[in-house]
Amino acid sequence: MDKPQIIAHVEKSVNYSLFDCRWMPCSAKFVVMGSLPNSSGVIQLYEISGGDVTLIKEIRREKAFKCGTFGGSKLSNRLLATGDFDGGLYLWDFEKPDSPVYSCNAHKEIINCIDGVGGLSVGCGAPEIVTGSRDGSVKVWDPRQKDKPVAVMEPEDSESKRDCWAVGFGNSYNSEERVVCAGYDNGDIKMFDLKNMSLRWETNVKNGVCCLEFDRRDIKMNKLVATTLESKVHVYDLRTQHSKEGFAHISEKAHKSTVWLTRHLPQNREIFMTGGGSGTLCLWKYNYPEKRTKLVDGEEAGVAGNLTLLQNATLSSQPIGGFDWSPDKQGLAVCTSFDQAFRVLIVTKLNLF
Repeated sequence: MDKPQIIAHVEKSVNYSLFDCRWMPCSAKFVVMGSLPNSSGVIQLYEISGGDVTLIKEIRREKAFKCGTFGGSKLSNRLLATGDFDGGLYLWDFEKPDSPVYSCNAHKEIINCIDGVGGLSVGCGAPEIVTGSRDGSVKVWDPRQKDKPVAVMEPEDSESKRDCWAVGFGNSYNSEERVVCAGYDNGDIKMFDLKNMSLRWETNVKNGVCCLEFDRRDIKMNKLVATTLESKVHVYDLRTQHSKEGFAHISEKAHKSTVWLTRHLPQNREIFMTGGGSGTLCLWKYNYPEKRTKLVDGEEAGVAGNLTLLQNATLSSQPIGGFDWSPDKQGLAVCTSFDQAFRVLIVTKLNLF
């Protein structure tokens, strides 16, 4: 019983397909979003009170919502950035939810994934949002600049376009440095250096990359977790890059099906959750090796650690497609699954690790 327990505290069914959920910083509120049966979009803001959840606000739009993030917004206004099935990027203020405070036609096709940086942390560069789309492009947006992305990463005209399924910011430890990692349906992972506008590193994990996340966005690159089709979780040690070997990494099989997502615990970057196609959640801890570097051909190379599975739980008969930790209350989380239900979770004993 000294293991953490994953407890479904509240379970609520809705009348639409859920694609993502995000915890609103500095609050007991969270948003869930998705697609109504007529393919229109809905965002709902809920608040936890007295052991249950209450619907506070609802936003409806013509196009279904696929993904969202609070990451690119300051704590003072907590704007939600969303990507929809028509390639639209929107910023929402829940104090004035009638119309978006920012909007642009970001992509020609569905926005599969979104991430934000620079808003929540102090003094770490511009507030930016990155979007990845089926049109093969990855674009970085500054909401202060209308309609024009600050960076675009897309294949040459001669190259085939790959569906981008996952994006994530990292290495934003000062106002100049910043990278974006993108994962594609063919197993490519590409790391773009936004300071030098160049491709810093790439690899292929042989299966479509469903999700990737740095353990922290606003520190020097430390670890990257990527999850894929065919049950694989990959963890890369990003502290040391070898000219031939690249980054040291380990792979683990989990969930017996697609690993849809990964989310690091805000209070402890060595612990992360993965969500699977079988309706399961797995809680992992990364253990560092005794030495993080070794000499290979006279050059320093990284040494990968290993993973411990702390706990797993089956919550649904359908895949878990959305998950987010509360940034303020350790162990509190929300997840969505394709059974048209979301669950508020409590994960116990995380303070022991």
